[in-house]
Amino acid sequence: MNIVGKIQVPASISAVFEKLSNPVFFVSCIDGVTNLTEIGPNKYSAILETKIAYIKMKFAITVEITELHSPQKITAKTEGNPIGLVGRLTTVSTANLSELDGETMIDYSIDIVLTGKLGGLGQPVLRSKAKELENQFANNLKNAFLN
Repeated sequence: MNIVGKIQVPASISAVFEKLSNPVFFVSCIDGVTNLTEIGPNKYSAILETKIAYIKMKFAITVEITELHSPQKITAKTEGNPIGLVGRLTTVSTANLSELDGETMIDYSIDIVLTGKLGGLGQPVLRSKAKELENQFANNLKNAFLN
């Protein structure tokens, strides 16, 4: 499943890049992420808890920042296993930043692969949950620059 979108942030490209490349700030924009721990250079582990449809899920995830090109591009790979279910979550996320009238436009794409019972939940349900997480992240990111 591929998700693409845009987020316009009321801040300079350098300020947005600095924030997005800071793992502590980044996870603060994602509801349900806890226990962020650095496990290597540009590699982190965390717990993600979320609800998909009527199923509450908890994932043990690792995130590796695979590309950092200041201030235009960040790419990260995420892998995770749900705790208590059979399956696997893998994502590759890319954010391309550009300036637009003194603000920053983030063009992003997220390739998501779910296997096992996770993959059986169905594309519409998963796409709906991804859209919800996308909206929460965008709002949290914008609010960080407004305060």
